[in-house]
Amino acid sequence: MTARRWLAWLRAEWLLLAFALLAAVLALADPQPAAAWGRWLQGPTLAGLAGLLIAIQGIRDSALVQHAAAMLAARTHSLRTLGLLLVAAAAVLSMVLTNDVSLFVLVPLTVAIGSVSNLPVLRMVVLEALAVNAGSTLSPIGNPQNLLLWQHGQLSFLGFAWAMLPAAAVMFALVAALAWAWLPRDRVTLATEALDHGAVAGGLATFSLAALLAMVLLMEYGHAAFGAGVLLVIFALASPRSLARVDWLLLLTFAAIFLGLGHLAELPQVRAALDRLDFSQPLTLYLAGIAASQLISNVPATVLLLERASDPIALAVAVNVGGFGLAIGSLANLIALRLARQPHGLRALHRVSIPFLLVCAPLVYLIWR
Repeated sequence: MTARRWLAWLRAEWLLLAFALLAAVLALADPQPAAAWGRWLQGPTLAGLAGLLIAIQGIRDSALVQHAAAMLAARTHSLRTLGLLLVAAAAVLSMVLTNDVSLFVLVPLTVAIGSVSNLPVLRMVVLEALAVNAGSTLSPIGNPQNLLLWQHGQLSFLGFAWAMLPAAAVMFALVAALAWAWLPRDRVTLATEALDHGAVAGGLATFSLAALLAMVLLMEYGHAAFGAGVLLVIFALASPRSLARVDWLLLLTFAAIFLGLGHLAELPQVRAALDRLDFSQPLTLYLAGIAASQLISNVPATVLLLERASDPIALAVAVNVGGFGLAIGSLANLIALRLARQPHGLRALHRVSIPFLLVCAPLVYLIWR
């Protein structure tokens, strides 16, 4: 590999390298037993992510996404209407399929639509990342932190959703307003020369769709590793080219993030700093949940603050709001950018998501409280 290619690879994979370095530095500065590393690595989550990546790659290689994109673009006349449809779909799907899975479904579709039309792809992907964070807030199964807090608080499904409704409503209203203002009013223009006129590989498409649904169910019931293993074997035998095109570096990136942030959250200095705060005060818990999410992502922040928070709903509101702002606030943001692979994606996300957090956080607190 030439020096220029190495530099290009380093720029593309800077997140993987940064968190791998963090994990290595912490391992030297604060040695821990293997059991702790196993806990931080979050094997079931990584296995679920691997299974989803394999299934989505199969759907892409079947040409199903490309055909669906052309059909949707041809039947929608306004870019604003098309964009609002995708934003609404992202929010609704995230309530049922979780925020991460919703992005695995919609971001490839959005990229495919952009390849055959004048849809602003990066703008749409940023909006979809915001929308899944907003939509998943409402549902106990919409994201990992809600699932954890729902179980911890021993609340009913509807009870949790009702308690989260004010916060979710504010978030989605802000996302919808942003989408309306930010999306162009132009008509959808199809690039006919870019349309894929080839046939859909029906067998691969059907199996990959079934695999995607199966992985969601297996993740829900704690059998993600089994599902990912089965898919790995089947694709290795039946579609090795699809398996080779899976974004395995994304999986390594998340492994490095989990190790680095998991260790960071358990440092004695971090725990000592938290012990000095009074989490019985709602505003203290709210600000701590948002701040911790910006530093170590909202799922590790939830684990870190879980035993200190007397009100699981208050913590849920805080860490869901904390999913906005910096990209690390929610792993869904990183997944959206990685799936889209658009130039300057991180910069575009931060230009919108940080001001969004600054507006959203006080509004949610005022209305929720």
